[in-house]
Parts: sequence; C-alpha cells; structure tokens
Amino acid sequence: MPETLNEPLTSLSRITRNARQRFLNPETLVQAEQTPYDVIFNDDLVSVRYYPPLRDNHIPVGDDDTPMAVQRDTHKVPLVLVAPLAVNMSIYDLFPNRSLVRYLRASGFELYLIDWGTPGWDHNHFDIATYFADYLPKLVDEVENHSGVSEVSLYGWSFGALFSYCAAAIDADQRIRNLILVGSPCDYHANGSIGKQYQLISKSLSFLENTLGFRVHQTKRRFWRSPGWANATAFKLTSPISSLRNYLDLVRNLHSEEYITRNATQGAFLNDMVAYPGSVIQDTVQYLWVDNCTAYGNLPMHDPDHTLRDVTSDIMLVYGDNDPLVTPECSRALVDQVASREVEQALVPGGHMGILAGSAAPTHIWPQISEWLKKRSD
Repeated sequence: MPETLNEPLTSLSRITRNARQRFLNPETLVQAEQTPYDVIFNDDLVSVRYYPPLRDNHIPVGDDDTPMAVQRDTHKVPLVLVAPLAVNMSIYDLFPNRSLVRYLRASGFELYLIDWGTPGWDHNHFDIATYFADYLPKLVDEVENHSGVSEVSLYGWSFGALFSYCAAAIDADQRIRNLILVGSPCDYHANGSIGKQYQLISKSLSFLENTLGFRVHQTKRRFWRSPGWANATAFKLTSPISSLRNYLDLVRNLHSEEYITRNATQGAFLNDMVAYPGSVIQDTVQYLWVDNCTAYGNLPMHDPDHTLRDVTSDIMLVYGDNDPLVTPECSRALVDQVASREVEQALVPGGHMGILAGSAAPTHIWPQISEWLKKRSD
C-alpha cells in the first residue's frame, strides 16, 4: 500500500479505537483517585479518609508536571476536606499532576477527607443540619482521636463550605481553628442571574406563606429528592456553552489518547453525581432561597441556638472570577456576618469546579491556600 494512503488509514484506525474506548469502556481511561488512603470511620453511608505520608520524594504538579518536593515534617493542626453533597470524591484526586489531596499531603498537612456517601430513599429525612450539626462534630471527634490533636482546620468547597462555617458557629469548644472556604455561598439573593431567580422564588413562596400559611416543609420529603442524574444535568446546564464545547473538542481530538484520557477522567466526575436527600432540598429552598437566612447571619435549620456571629475561626475566603454558581458577591457577604478576627479574601481565576481542581488551581490557587494555612497550623 502506498505510504500516502497508509497514513490516513492509520489515523482513522487510531480515531476508531479511541472512540470505542472512550464511549464503550471509559472506566479504563479514568486516572482519578490513585492516591492511597485509609478509612478511619465508616457507618455504611458517611466515611472519613486519612491520607498517609506519600512515599515519593517529589510529585508532579500542574500541566507541565513541575516537580514538587514532598515535605516530611508535618504541621501540628490536621486538615479536613469537607466535600459538598451530590459530588463524588474523584474531584479531590482528579489526576496525578492535578490532585488536591496529593498536593496538600506533600505540603506537610495531616490530611483527612469526609465522604458523605450515596444517600438512598431511606435518607430522605436528612436535612442540612444533619450534616453540619449532627455529623460534622462527630467526625471531628474521629479526626481528633486519630491524630491526637484537639484542633482542626476545615477546607470546605461549595455546600461543603456552608457546612464548615455552620459547624464552626456551633463549635462551643472552638476546636475549628481555621476555615478555608472555596466557592462558599452566603447571600443567595446576591448571586448574579441565579440570585435573581432565587428572588423570584422567594417572592412567590413568601406570598403563599403570607396568604395561605404554606411552607415547603409541609410537603412530603420524598417529593423533593433530587436524583444524581438530575444533579449532573443541572450542573452542566449552568454553563451550557462550555458543555457543548467540551463535546465538540472531544470529537476533534479523538486522535489523541492523552486527550480522551483527560476527558474520560473529568467526565467520570461530572456524570457520576449522587442524589440530594429530600429534606436537604426542602431546607435549601425554604431557608436559603426564600429566607436567605445566611445573608442575615442565621443558620439553615429549625430554631437554631447559634448565629454566624459565633464563628471566630480564622477564615480564608476563596471565590472565582467566573463562577456562575457562587459569585464573589454571594460569597463576600459572609465577611459581615462572622466575628472572626482575621478574614483573608482571594479572587482567583476559574469557575465553580475550576477553583477547586481546575488546570489553573495547582499554580494560581493551591499555593496561596497552602501558605496561608501553614502559618496557622503550627
């Protein structure tokens, strides 16, 4: 066969092979969650992971695989990653060179991660307070028992950030020394175009309450349950152009094994979301969207004994310049509600997922957070 014909056929064969693997066997391409960990707590739903010291002396960081020396001396105060609901844990260990857990462990932090698990229909009674008021204090106990240290730092992203600062508000023993809050919602009505939708919902439901005495919590919990596929679809629809571009880029790059591996790994996170319990959605609609309670310093729970003025932990507030889910204005509102003596704010590049583990995070975001936390962890 002439060489001029052989090359296109070879390229077509490669594209066909890559397409078959990406669409029929994508799990074989996924690079996420390669960092070893131990499970120190598990109640068949919620678990706590501990990441032991890395064996490597250096780890690759960022798209250019810049080597980073692994710090052997550890900081005194352990760090706990508080995940939001609905997501799977692969986002924290996405690629070997873009792994938040590997980076933080290499930076010398005794590192833990809370995995909220996959709630079933029998968990529909779980509300927001179940996570920050019931679970989180007990999980901090587990971390303290394992680490032998009586203080912790919490690193919360998205709803996990809300859990973290609400847990700090009820932390009477002040065991939560530091809060790193990434993409942290607070003033839901000051949340860009989405915030305007929340305002419309608030007006409509407030009218029903004032005229008919109707509140969301009077309905059955199971009606409010949001399945994993719906959460994944909603997340993608927050940026439909980016989602469409992602599919088009995949088609254009089917010849590249490196590209389809990266695409499959990111897709495993975006497509494999889990359900929200019904009571969580009830609380979200009533307390956060309608009442906008956190914007006024109140906790999203029935008859709370504490307010956000009880938060005294040092805070680093990180928000993205292109985050449609939690705008800087929505996040900044927290500063006026807490009693913390030190609050550092950082506007960073990226959207809601990007500011946690996007391609710019290893060089533009993680070093800022690490340096801030190191000074407050010894």
